[in-house]
Amino acid sequence: MSGQELDLVREAFASNYIAPLGPMVDAFEKEFAERVGLPHCLAVNSGTAAMHLALRVLGVQAGDTVIASSLTFIGSVSPAVFQGATPVFVDADEGSWTMDPGLLAEVVDDCIRAGIRPRAVIPTDLYGQCADYERLTETCLPHGIPVIADAAEAMGAESRGRHAGNGAKMAVFSFNGNKIITTSGGGLLASEDGKLIAHARKLSQQARENYPHYEHAEIGYNYRMSNIVAAIGRGQLRVLDQRVRRKREIFDRYVEALSGLAGVTFMPEAAWGRSNRWLTVILIEPAVASVDREAVRLALEKEDIEARPVWKPMHMQPVFAGCRMYGGSVSERLFRLGLCLPSGTGMTDADQDRVIGAVRRAMEVG
Repeated sequence: MSGQELDLVREAFASNYIAPLGPMVDAFEKEFAERVGLPHCLAVNSGTAAMHLALRVLGVQAGDTVIASSLTFIGSVSPAVFQGATPVFVDADEGSWTMDPGLLAEVVDDCIRAGIRPRAVIPTDLYGQCADYERLTETCLPHGIPVIADAAEAMGAESRGRHAGNGAKMAVFSFNGNKIITTSGGGLLASEDGKLIAHARKLSQQARENYPHYEHAEIGYNYRMSNIVAAIGRGQLRVLDQRVRRKREIFDRYVEALSGLAGVTFMPEAAWGRSNRWLTVILIEPAVASVDREAVRLALEKEDIEARPVWKPMHMQPVFAGCRMYGGSVSERLFRLGLCLPSGTGMTDADQDRVIGAVRRAMEVG
């Protein structure tokens, strides 16, 4: 926590708005919109809920095709399945680790030739790095295919000088406990299209119609953010720039300390953007390092240091067996070689030095 949250939480308690909705939620949405440059924002209880609402208001339904990044967290894709749609997965490109625009063009061309218009494309802003919205949109726009930016990991990141999510039809953010700013749990849906957000807002509140009694013409959800959680979010939002700066400092220290090790490389930064470096990710090439990613991870674990593999691609997940995949070698390689190092902004230099020492010892064993 930044130290500013408790006063805002006390203010929320003093107002007696404890349940979902309230003045803190309104203020959080307003301040978030000003910060990211997307005028219409809806605060909800998770990033997954935000993605579900985005797909719902864009009309995704059973039998539709939704194109998504394979190298991502499942919450980016599972809402498409909630709607009965079929995911088609696209590999990452080497230069950014985000959705490959060339492969997306191939997927869309194949779909259009087959008489199928994909109902949405969901690129993931991986580990705080924005996908190339501009090139992805160039492919989708002529066919009327909306792009939903999964910016769950990208608060504070930029693409071509604009905050993550700008340039897509809708953008999804997450404030889960591991994100760069957190409300403990929570998410947000943002767009330049006020009508889409208004519909999503209605759906997030059980789709109640404007009557004095409870009237429902469509099925909705209980997805709204609570007033208390929003108070935490307001305090967190105030230190976002500070958090991004610290994340990038942590990344730079890792690079300085580990880049000389044989077989170790780092996640690149795309030419079109500025990553928030949510997590520092290294690749360990066993043919050069004489030790693989898993051996290093286990060595860290023995020293009570948690590190995790890169996301296992969706096309490799048992639940998505049989789904179409375009490419695959890049994301499979990143999963095989990639390790996410401890990157929390609460780390001290001494904490980071302990991680660095453990990585070095593990590599020397190899």
